[in-house]
Amino acid sequence: MTAPLHVAIVTETYPPEVNGVAMTLERMVQGLLARGHRVSLTRPRQHAQDAPPATARYATTLVRGLPIPGYAGLKFGLPASRLLRRQWRAERPDVVQVVTEGPLGASAIAVARALDIPVVSEFHTNFHAYSRHYGVAWLERLVAAHLRRLHNRSRMTLVPSRELGAELQRRGYRRIRVVARGVDTALFTPTRRSAVLRAAWRVRDEDLVVAHVGRLAAEKNLPLVLATFDAIRAHVPEARLLLVGDGPARQRLERSHPQHIFAGMRHGEDLATHYASADLFLFPSMTETYGNVTLEALASGLPVVAYRMAAAAELIRHGDNGMLAEPGASAQFVRAALDLVTRPGALRQAATAAPHSVAALDWERIHELLVETLRDAIARPDIPAADESRLGFQAD
Repeated sequence: MTAPLHVAIVTETYPPEVNGVAMTLERMVQGLLARGHRVSLTRPRQHAQDAPPATARYATTLVRGLPIPGYAGLKFGLPASRLLRRQWRAERPDVVQVVTEGPLGASAIAVARALDIPVVSEFHTNFHAYSRHYGVAWLERLVAAHLRRLHNRSRMTLVPSRELGAELQRRGYRRIRVVARGVDTALFTPTRRSAVLRAAWRVRDEDLVVAHVGRLAAEKNLPLVLATFDAIRAHVPEARLLLVGDGPARQRLERSHPQHIFAGMRHGEDLATHYASADLFLFPSMTETYGNVTLEALASGLPVVAYRMAAAAELIRHGDNGMLAEPGASAQFVRAALDLVTRPGALRQAATAAPHSVAALDWERIHELLVETLRDAIARPDIPAADESRLGFQAD
């Protein structure tokens, strides 16, 4: 029998924070614990009363953090080299898993390498692309170079899709491993469709509800959501737009578009009911590394219109369970949505195909793949010192 692992996880985000990285990581931690492994989690303190529970196989260390500009309620962790070095010397983990690329994650990679502990990193967020939407595009090259050097110090970089892995390899990342994300098909299911909720939205059963779920912010390409819906409404006057989520753009959008449904942040069964009670999902974001909402929408029976990238590139079968447009082709995106809505029977057929298309993305299989990947990282040779020097790093 293979011995259980002690996995030291370092992350800047974790539930109850609500975002794709936090929710995915929580499922991964649950999967490790369910298989008998031990997890030591290090993350920033979220609030003054933050006191996470601990068990014999699960413990959390809280470190100092600072608010992330533009992301209310989220923090990035400050470097914690001394703390991590002391902990990992006292109880040496089998492998360190660095989930986020902030200062805390960078310090964890440095300490793991100094102590000769195998370390893997995860690429979750296109920070270099986000810079374009927040007035600091001049930082893009610097951030991209920093992320590449950071990840190339680990024994492997985990990515959620083959498309992202290929992109990162073109950018000079090495030792890429794909570990996909799963979806809870017992939670996200068409059976949660609610006539009561639709009545609260003042729509009939036969009316079209177009949905978008996610952070209401510049990087989500919300103007294209609005433009696409306007084009749909020209053909289907009774259609309504549902926006689920919160963010810095919400107040402005509510003032300028009071006719739309703003549901705010939703969780668990409530969120699943909102998905299933809609009819079509629009997702024009170009900054995603994966896009968990794509899986959740498909599992809920919603055809998805998206750009051919991230999860959509792998999960959407054009004309079957949704429609794809080439990245950045906004006019093509609008035409794709209109095709689904106006072609007789197309929307209903795609809604039937959608949940079946993600039925195999079971979390149990994903958890097994993660454990196998961590064991591979432990077994593989470390990066030669000469390579590290070439990457621009000095010895710790």
